[in-house]
Amino acid sequence: MTQSAILDFARQALWTACLVGMPILLLSLVVGVAVSIFQAMTQIQEATLSFVPKILVMVIALIFFGPWMLSTLVGFTQNLFRSLPTLIR
Repeated sequence: MTQSAILDFARQALWTACLVGMPILLLSLVVGVAVSIFQAMTQIQEATLSFVPKILVMVIALIFFGPWMLSTLVGFTQNLFRSLPTLIR
C-alpha cells in the first residue's frame, strides 16, 4: 500500500465523517443559539432549558437523516472493501 493511497483513504474517511455529522451538528448549533438568545432576552438561566431542546432536535434529526447517514457510511465501507484487493498487491 502506497503512502498516497493511505492518504486518499484518510481524506475520504474524514470527508465522510464530516458529511455524516454535519446535519446533526448544524441543527444543534442553530437550536443552541436560539435558546441562548431566548435565555438572554428573558433572563431565564435554567440549565435544562438549553439541553432539552437540543436533545429533542438531535433525536428528530437522527430519525430524519438516519437513513441517509447509514447509506453514506455503507457506501464508504463498500468502496473501501472493494478497493482493498487492488491495494494489497
